[in-house]
Amino acid sequence: MTGKQTAGPLAGVTVVAVEQAVAAPICTRVLADFGARVIKVENPDGGDFARDYDDVVNGPGGLAAHFVWCNRGKESVTINTKSAAGLEVLHRLLDRADVFVSNLAPGATSRLGISPPDLAARHPNVIPVEIDGYGPGGPISHKRAYDLLVQAESGSCAITGHPGHPAKPGPPMADFSTGLYAAISILALLYGRVRHPLPGPAPAVELSLFDVMTDVMGYALTYTQHSGIDQEPLGVGSPAVAPYGAFPTRDGQTVVLGTTNDREWQRVALEIIERPDLAEDPRFATNPGRCAHREILEDAIGSWCAQRDLAEIQKITDAAGIGNSRYNKPSEVVAHPHLRARDRWRTVATPKGDIEALRPPPVINAFEQPMGAIPGLGEHTDAVLIEFGVTADELRQLRADGAIGPAYRG
Repeated sequence: MTGKQTAGPLAGVTVVAVEQAVAAPICTRVLADFGARVIKVENPDGGDFARDYDDVVNGPGGLAAHFVWCNRGKESVTINTKSAAGLEVLHRLLDRADVFVSNLAPGATSRLGISPPDLAARHPNVIPVEIDGYGPGGPISHKRAYDLLVQAESGSCAITGHPGHPAKPGPPMADFSTGLYAAISILALLYGRVRHPLPGPAPAVELSLFDVMTDVMGYALTYTQHSGIDQEPLGVGSPAVAPYGAFPTRDGQTVVLGTTNDREWQRVALEIIERPDLAEDPRFATNPGRCAHREILEDAIGSWCAQRDLAEIQKITDAAGIGNSRYNKPSEVVAHPHLRARDRWRTVATPKGDIEALRPPPVINAFEQPMGAIPGLGEHTDAVLIEFGVTADELRQLRADGAIGPAYRG
């Protein structure tokens, strides 16, 4: 956009990533959105397994939605890290890298000789970031960990859904939150390198999905820790405040509305549902009382909503300063007028044609994130390796030895 710089604030930072699925790819996508160069190292035999989750993006026979979401703006280099020659190629990339991000199975980086201690010895200027499921040193450290498994282990599923019918939160909260924590850690260490340089190798970052999700679970764990009570899930609602939930409307839609303090409750009772008896009832004077008797309040609000269309409800609640929203399906969010009005969509190139993708959430007045192309598997192998000092003859030999993937054909 006019007046905005083209180079991002992380221009000049090189990130090498051996990554799969969501957690690490989200981390490096965030860095790429801020201008870092991200070299994604993939197995020549299929690459990041998220490439094959589905084929719906410009499909059938297109790209996988997870992969497109997590991997824009990266260069794909195919290296067989199980071969000695392939590992040496990876080390040549790391010779000129600033950050190394991985989320392999427990112990995999140690077996490959690219664990944080290994990098401290051979590539001391590289910030190693290792993402795993449960973190080292515990009784379940060895276990495989996917988003659903970690959400269940951390208690997230137990506070989602309805009593007796737990559910996984829809988005991959463990993966996504861990990716963001990893990106934040990298930014902090890059900043610290400039402002407060430390002697010795670059600090290493270890992040586990389980540790991140127990942090995300902070309110629920704190409440239970101090009350001894496991709060029941409330569907589209919150155990922390009442009234607060989803209510069907007369025109077949659903409105979500509620209160966060005593003053708002008084406005709901007096100005919206016109129930002074509820406003004066001492049982509902404070939030703990309202939570204890939430069914009474939700019945009253539900009855009021059922007699009105969504537009009328939102007009009345907006005028009273009460938070409300429309319950939307994903298809309705894709077409949401608020996204269009605020210019939140951008065109992104992919090997299967252009797509529209949402801009990153941060809006920065001096810089717009580049939102680079989605890479084809091995698309940048030759160009990157030649740039990093691999000769044409070496490329041919590496390819013949199976140390790198085949030449990219598009």
